[in-house]
Amino acid sequence: MSAKTAQLTLVTGTGIPALTHRDRAVLRAVEAGRVRLSGGSALVVDGMFLADPFAAPRLTDAGLIADADGSVALTDSGRALLAA
Repeated sequence: MSAKTAQLTLVTGTGIPALTHRDRAVLRAVEAGRVRLSGGSALVVDGMFLADPFAAPRLTDAGLIADADGSVALTDSGRALLAA
């Protein structure tokens, strides 16, 4: 999936891209190796639970992040989106 396709996947019912500044911040934290999964779907950044409980499923479904044995890794699409 390309970065453009991933961004279009994150679309609300109004057709407006839903990739928020918070989503980009989470992706940057994942890139830096500061994020892990807890309980299967809760993101923990720097030892603290992320306040957005839907971030992990939203970013995973968009193909931007993937579970990497308890930690979280960017996919190729996630890296491409951050680079854009």
